[in-house]
Amino acid sequence: MKDSLRLSRDEKGVALAISLLVLLVLTVLGIMMMTSANLDRRAVGYNVRGAQALNVAEAGVSEAMSRIRNDDVNMSAANPRSVAQIFACQQGSVPTLGSDSTGLATSQPIGNWLDYSTASRSDRALTVKFKTNSAGTAVMRYDPSLSEPVNTSTGYPIYVITSTGMQGTGRRSIQVEVIQKPFNALARAALAANQDIRFIGTAAVCGYNHSASTHENDGDNGRGTMPGDLSHCIDDETGSGNLPGSWTTGATTNGGSATQAGTPANVSNQTGFYSGPWDALGMTQANFLSWIGAPVSTAPANLNGIYYIDGDAVVGNQSTNIGIHGGDGEGMLYVDGDLTANATFSYRGLLYVEGDLNLNGTAWILGGVIVKGRSQVRHNGGATILYSSDAISQALARYGGQFVTLSWRELP
Repeated sequence: MKDSLRLSRDEKGVALAISLLVLLVLTVLGIMMMTSANLDRRAVGYNVRGAQALNVAEAGVSEAMSRIRNDDVNMSAANPRSVAQIFACQQGSVPTLGSDSTGLATSQPIGNWLDYSTASRSDRALTVKFKTNSAGTAVMRYDPSLSEPVNTSTGYPIYVITSTGMQGTGRRSIQVEVIQKPFNALARAALAANQDIRFIGTAAVCGYNHSASTHENDGDNGRGTMPGDLSHCIDDETGSGNLPGSWTTGATTNGGSATQAGTPANVSNQTGFYSGPWDALGMTQANFLSWIGAPVSTAPANLNGIYYIDGDAVVGNQSTNIGIHGGDGEGMLYVDGDLTANATFSYRGLLYVEGDLNLNGTAWILGGVIVKGRSQVRHNGGATILYSSDAISQALARYGGQFVTLSWRELP
């Protein structure tokens, strides 16, 4: 009897020990699972912050490209040491940089800044520089026509953008190499038309290739003291890439003191007019319509940009007109109707008009004008057109330019 009781007690002791051991194992497993879940949660949070930081870094690249497009970075390909940095600060608080560097305040709206730069000089400041050769003495360029497109002689300068995005404790840095691909307009003259052109008054058109920096009203005979004299805009000419002053499939008529200059001054009775504005930009029709965007019914209050006006448009300072009443514009204006441009209208870039063009008063255009027309092109008063390939390409690049990414990599 005593032996039976002893055995029962021993069995109870073993069962208790096993139960305690099982409980200990379950407790350890529970702790491990909770720790693992906590680590997973932290890892997920870290990954989310990392992904958000990467998006912030990409936003920094976008601002850098926008500032390149707008010529804000002030970098010259003649100086391989040129650098631009964009700081998270307001105008007036930009840190002082060296002679080869340009400092800019962020263009982000105040109070809604993404964290892709710093307010002071640091390794996290949003930076734009040129890709250079190993010695740092020449800017590397990209020429798609070459078998080895990256070279130091021809093509588009290669920009290197470094952006670091922060989101909480998440940090991601990227370095992107891009080129700004310009638009090379296929211009035939300062003024090209598919109808007769009638020059009257002191109207002037000059096909000599002018610099994009030509001052407003240079060559403007209607405001000068010597109507019909284009000699005072010679200093703005580049010396190459000259075109006729006017080109038309119809006839050219001169009246008053109207003047044309170029190589030659004008050509008439030509063939091969553009099938549409896409021809002038070397695009397909589908690509052009996608690029220029949806049409608007009237001229916008600000003509800086790429606009497609579906219908007639009037620009200039005539109170009874519909549209812009004076001011400047830059970019491309495509008018699927008639365009009347009056005094005080100044424009840099390319105008393409499907209907008739009436260019009046002291309107001034630097770039090029193309008119398909329905009856004739009237170039009146002291209105002036000066051809400039650079003004066209820079205006198009600024408001509709395309960046091509050559490489993208994440930095450690």
